[in-house]
Amino acid sequence: MPEEPRPGSAQVPTRDEIADRLRRFPAESLPARGLRAAAVAVALVDHGDGPGIWLTERAATLRTHAGQFALPGGRIDPGEDAEQAALRELHEELGVRAGPETVLGRLDDYATRSGYVITPVVLWVGSVDRLEPNPAEVARVHRIGLPELDVAPRFVSIPESDRPVIQLPLLGVLVHAPTAAVVHQFTEVVLHGRHTRVADLEQPVFAWG
Repeated sequence: MPEEPRPGSAQVPTRDEIADRLRRFPAESLPARGLRAAAVAVALVDHGDGPGIWLTERAATLRTHAGQFALPGGRIDPGEDAEQAALRELHEELGVRAGPETVLGRLDDYATRSGYVITPVVLWVGSVDRLEPNPAEVARVHRIGLPELDVAPRFVSIPESDRPVIQLPLLGVLVHAPTAAVVHQFTEVVLHGRHTRVADLEQPVFAWG
């Protein structure tokens, strides 16, 4: 039986390889069932040292999920699809303008405890000279290279749910779902070519509100 690749052992794919792996991935959509539609941007940026993605720390003044790690994103407005919403939110939060030609594909929808169905949209934005984070929404921006994303997830049990809570050790802290679930699936699909599902992964109780 072949040995499973170790975390951090995957070769970093090119843009075309990432696009191909996303084309081959059958992303699953979830019915709304009274939940609000949202989208997040998994935005790949490359300054010549290899691609990475942006994670933000949400501003402490936000009414919900203040201080938590997140991907750029938010509600899908009337008349928008997930791709348009992800591109708009990327510009509103980080000041990055990207067109529809940068969209590489989608990952699975993820339903949150706070009442949203999140559609992750993967983009290739290439080289970006300057970020202009919106201080009303973003306290800090981190760029994490793809090799650094390839970490072993932790799964813990909580009495409030029979689903495992996912934690990703990144940036010296533990990142939780929904961000951890999306990033974990992105890493599995893009780096390892594994069609790993994450809908059954739980959020910590502090993120349920």
